[in-house]
Amino acid sequence: MQLFHPSFTFNGLHYESADELLHFAKKLKDHGDDYEIHMGKFLEKWLGPDTHILVKTSGSTGKPKKISLSKSAMIHSARATATYFKLGENTSALLCLPANFIAGKMMLVRAMVLGWQLHVVAPEKDALTQYDNDYDFVAMVPYQVYFSLPALKKVKKLIIGGGPITSDLEQKLQHVPTEAFATYGMTETVTHIAIRRINGPARTEVFSALPTVKFSVDTRNCLRIQAPGIIEEDIVTNDVVKLISATSFEWLGRYDNVINSGAVKVFPEKVEEKLAAHITYPFIIASEIDEALGERIILILEKRDEALLPNYAQAFATLHPYEKPKRIYTVSEFPYTETGKVKRNDVIQMLRKYK
Repeated sequence: MQLFHPSFTFNGLHYESADELLHFAKKLKDHGDDYEIHMGKFLEKWLGPDTHILVKTSGSTGKPKKISLSKSAMIHSARATATYFKLGENTSALLCLPANFIAGKMMLVRAMVLGWQLHVVAPEKDALTQYDNDYDFVAMVPYQVYFSLPALKKVKKLIIGGGPITSDLEQKLQHVPTEAFATYGMTETVTHIAIRRINGPARTEVFSALPTVKFSVDTRNCLRIQAPGIIEEDIVTNDVVKLISATSFEWLGRYDNVINSGAVKVFPEKVEEKLAAHITYPFIIASEIDEALGERIILILEKRDEALLPNYAQAFATLHPYEKPKRIYTVSEFPYTETGKVKRNDVIQMLRKYK
C-alpha cells in the first residue's frame, strides 16, 4: 500500500522519503497555525503504522461522531476521483479546506498517493483570490466559491461540496470557464461517490457514480450505495432520489425532512433552492400541524434587520401553490455545525419551544 508518491510536492517542496515528510509534519504540528496543526496531525497518522484513521462526521444529519476509515479505502477513493476527472501525476491542486474534516484530509491523500503538486493555504473564504497560481483541480465549499467567482478562471476543474449550492450561485457559475461539479457523498463514503456537472453544455440535475460505485433504492425510494473498495457493506441513506440507472440518480431531498401537506409530498430542500435567489440570509422551510392539511409549510428566518426582509410575494411567486409557506417565523440565531450547515432539527425545536 503506497502512502506516499515520490512526485508529491507540498507548497513547492519535494520530500525524498516518508521520514522527511514526517519531520515536516511534526514542525507543522508543533509550530504551525491552527489549520497547519490539523494537517501535521493527519500527516503523522497517515504515514504511521496504523491501517485505519479515526475521522469525525460533520453532524449535519445527527450528532457528530467518530468513525474509522481504512487507509486502503481512502486510497481507493483518491484513485477513483483521479480516474473520473482524468487527473494524473503532477496535477496542480489547491488545498483551501480544513484538514480536521474528511474533505481536507482527502485532498492531502489524493496529492500524496497520486503525486500531485499541492498548494496549501489557510481555509479562508477568498483563499483563491489571494494567489496568482493556476490549478488543474480545486475543492471548495459553496461559501468559498461565492467569494472566489472573479478568480475561478485560474481553475480548470472545481468540485463543490459540504453544503447546498443555491440556484443563484449555480447561475453565476454559468459565466465562468471553469468546469464546476457538485459532489454527493459523506464521511462514511470517504467524501464523494457521485458527481453532477453544474455549468456549461454538460450541465445536468443528475449525479453520476464514480468508478465501481453502484446505486439502488429501498422501499422509501432512499438511495442505497454499493462502493467496493471504499465501504465494506452497502450504505442505506435517508436521501430520497429518482433513480435513473444503477450509476445515476437525481437527488430530491431528505426522507426525514419530507412534508406531507394535503397528501402532497414536499421536499424542503427543493423549495429552499427556489427561494434562495430572493432570500440572501439564513432560512429553512419546515412544517407545523394543520387540521385540514395534516402539515402546513412554514418559512423560518434567522432574525435580521427588518429592512432586509425579502419581497415575499415575489419570492413565493416562484413556488407551486402547495409549496408556498402558510406562516413566516423568525428565530434570533440559527445553530450551525462546525462545517457551517444549519442544524435544521435544532431550529425547528427552538421554534416549538417559544411558540
